[in-house]
Amino acid sequence: MLVSTDELLQEAQKGQYAVGAFNVENMEMIMAVLAAAEEKSSPVIMQTTPGTVKYAGFDYYYANVAAAAKRSHIPVAMHLDHGNSFDMAMQAYRAGYTSIMIDGSKLPLQENIHLTKSVVEVCHPGSVPVEGELGRVGGKEDDMDGGEDNIYTIPAEAVEFVTQTKVDSLAVGIGTAHGVYKGTPKVNIQRLQEINSVVDIPLVLHGTSGVPDNQVQDCIKNGICKVNYATDLRIAFTKGVKSYMENNPEAFDPKSYARAGMTEVQTYVEQKMDMLGSSHMA
Repeated sequence: MLVSTDELLQEAQKGQYAVGAFNVENMEMIMAVLAAAEEKSSPVIMQTTPGTVKYAGFDYYYANVAAAAKRSHIPVAMHLDHGNSFDMAMQAYRAGYTSIMIDGSKLPLQENIHLTKSVVEVCHPGSVPVEGELGRVGGKEDDMDGGEDNIYTIPAEAVEFVTQTKVDSLAVGIGTAHGVYKGTPKVNIQRLQEINSVVDIPLVLHGTSGVPDNQVQDCIKNGICKVNYATDLRIAFTKGVKSYMENNPEAFDPKSYARAGMTEVQTYVEQKMDMLGSSHMA
């Protein structure tokens, strides 16, 4: 069943676990993520980036996720990840997405507040929750290079941002990066604790692919309720396809090698659901 992230994250906050938000690139990944959620009886968020929707369009991805959710008893939310403009957020809203992220983190604080608030004012009357971002996650969404730049979220600014925008969840900058890390990441738990002590809405961890599980679990203990995964899913799907084709070089049916990619994705997602504590919470 299709739901909003609001209800999923509020339950996660109460239960002190996190819901995995998995970036899906095609129908096969949607099917694999849902299969994992059903196997683990876990709520799940499926999300698309600007790069993904440029590939196929909001309506295509929404239709696929909505069809999958309709066939399942599992609560599934459809989320726009890193919407980079008001127009993009509105496209996702009109397409039927049940959750919207507007990312103004590269803007000065007051401009970020203005942009985020403008999206909230449209989405909230339609019962669609909004995720904002303050501070910056390193690297670049849709890029495989994790980079090294990172700007931490300032707690006092987080209070001002949440108060003025009325966002439902907040993505925080605490040392993670998008893409593949050049070394072992180190999450700044102290900064997260400081933010969590002054902000009462669910917090979101981006750039989690490659972050050690024990660090992720420490984050969940300190306010993180939504954990994003993208790069590792792409790697898992590609690994399955490559392995199948290496062993079956004459194969030509896309369903055969796609199924191998789906198996890798499902295995990965199931492991993360167990680690996040969302298994058996649907």
